[in-house]
Amino acid sequence: MKFEAVTIKDIAKALGLSTSTVSRALRDSYEISPETKEKVLQYARETNYRPNPIALSLKEKRSSSIGVLVSEIANSFFSQVINGIESVAQERGYNVVIAQSKESYEREVSALNYLASRSVDGIILSVSAETYDFSAISNLYNKGMAMVGFDRIAETLQMHKVIVNNKRGAYDATSQLIKNGFKNIACIASSSYLSISKERIQGYIDALQENNIKVNDELIAYCAHGGMLYDEVEVAMKKLMSSTKKPDAIIACSDKITTNAMRYCKKEKIAIPEKLGLIGFSNLDLTELLSPSLSVVRQPAGDMGKKAAELLLSMIESKRAVTEFQTVVLPAEIHERESSIK
Repeated sequence: MKFEAVTIKDIAKALGLSTSTVSRALRDSYEISPETKEKVLQYARETNYRPNPIALSLKEKRSSSIGVLVSEIANSFFSQVINGIESVAQERGYNVVIAQSKESYEREVSALNYLASRSVDGIILSVSAETYDFSAISNLYNKGMAMVGFDRIAETLQMHKVIVNNKRGAYDATSQLIKNGFKNIACIASSSYLSISKERIQGYIDALQENNIKVNDELIAYCAHGGMLYDEVEVAMKKLMSSTKKPDAIIACSDKITTNAMRYCKKEKIAIPEKLGLIGFSNLDLTELLSPSLSVVRQPAGDMGKKAAELLLSMIESKRAVTEFQTVVLPAEIHERESSIK
């Protein structure tokens, strides 16, 4: 049986009123008597009447909804960002429509088109690990779609962006490992053309050079799908562990790379931190309960989501075209635990 929502016509028929009278009563018009208003509102409450969002969007040219596009909802970082976005959106009267790319460029383009077809007022997005062509994003943006990028950003596009200080986070993580006595430090990043990969690799390199440690390209590996697939992390780990100068510690540059690197070490019986130190970018809440407890670079995901939502809604509600854009850079936090201490 198909669900049919209660309409203004249904209320009018039930109460013996005209549709225009019901419509004005629901809008609290001064033209309608208090008694009639109360009768209409009471019936609307009893029947769980809700205004038709499609009709409203056609009338007001706004849907009061925003789209969010992430690589994977199950990723703790992205789920925390979404929580931040929803907290602001709900407070401002907007609904949130969520889509995921699963690290696929094709799915990302499809999701963008879907969100646009749903007449969302704007989109907050983090690009997939496969994305190096930003034309689908720029096409929508140039047609007037309000957009804000976060985390993995479209670097060449002029729009509001919210990121973490990736370079500093990786620099601090590498410096901590060096301070703790590790010398042959490797780094595993997401795909090489992602903004976060470039910045985190650079932070890693800067820390090595500042401590007079030669950068060894054999100790840098990439995962084309951001570590979402265990197999690609396993391939990266095998490559690093078979290099001529085997690493004694690893920096993992994403949630999934971090947890899958730890999984690989357990599978191969590589003791952490005795045989291999490990620190990773991760927003998992249970990292301190792992054995050994996991050292992490933690991003302020909730705050990133809140700021991205605030910037997007300021664009949507602006009376003038927005021509000046912000890049908001938030700090990362290092949580040192057993996995990075010899």
